[in-house]
Amino acid sequence: MAATKWEIGILFLTQLGVGILANASLLCLYNFTLLTGHKVRPTDLILNQLVLANSLVLLLRGIPQAMAAFRSKYFLNETGCKLLFYFHRVARGVSLSTTTLLGVFQTIKLCSNFSRWLELRIRSPMFIGFCCLLCWILHLLVNIFVPIKMISPMSGKNFSVRVSYGYCSSLNPDRFLQFVVVAIFFITDFVCLSLMAWASGSVVLFLLRHKQRVQHIHSHSLAPRPSPEARATCTILILVSAFFFFYSLSSLLFVWMTLFAIPGQWLVDASMFLSSCFPTFSPFVLIFSDTRISRFCFISWQGKHIF
Repeated sequence: MAATKWEIGILFLTQLGVGILANASLLCLYNFTLLTGHKVRPTDLILNQLVLANSLVLLLRGIPQAMAAFRSKYFLNETGCKLLFYFHRVARGVSLSTTTLLGVFQTIKLCSNFSRWLELRIRSPMFIGFCCLLCWILHLLVNIFVPIKMISPMSGKNFSVRVSYGYCSSLNPDRFLQFVVVAIFFITDFVCLSLMAWASGSVVLFLLRHKQRVQHIHSHSLAPRPSPEARATCTILILVSAFFFFYSLSSLLFVWMTLFAIPGQWLVDASMFLSSCFPTFSPFVLIFSDTRISRFCFISWQGKHIF
């Protein structure tokens, strides 16, 4: 059992280290472009908020989970537990909302059946900034009840504990509150995942129609280069698909643990690991698809060889 705990701790630390390194690199890039105005893209502000939210998800989940796996349980008091889970849920919600916003943004940008006014608005940094701010405010309000049901193992009071995370515990609330919690999370997740599915489907249909229209133009070209719009669209489709997969599994486990079962530690660890998979995976998709990063690496490599 002790060996298994150590293996779980190493797994969480590896996930945390890889994810934070990749997200920190992207955060530096997007902050630099936004502050200097050098080669800024309309999606940079959304991606900046996505990377920030992903970093918070990894830090607020990975560090305590790894410490708990290494048998360090009593490092948070009750206030720390409440704040930790509250801001983790907020960061997770913002990650969900900004990924949805990214997909909807690309759909409106590509598809011509939207109004010209809306197309101009989504290119405005002020409008995009307002949407990102709205995502943070929404999830700060929606998750306001999360701290109520969290306690620390340091608390000497006798509570009916439903889920033990090792370093914090979730109380067993009354049945009505359980359904309210699940309903709120289900509605927000369902709306965002539905919008993602709609945006992905619309973009795929657009690309198929566009390919059919221009097929005769590229008939004499053996390897036509993909346009920046096509690259950006493929990147967003990969992000949305990965998000849909990881967070659907995570949400199903959350509903199962909340409503139907008192979970074992392996189920809690699996849920925690799955909830951090997208924040770890997504920055690598962005790194490999962003031509600015590959250009910077190429220039650095050239400079190193010159000197």
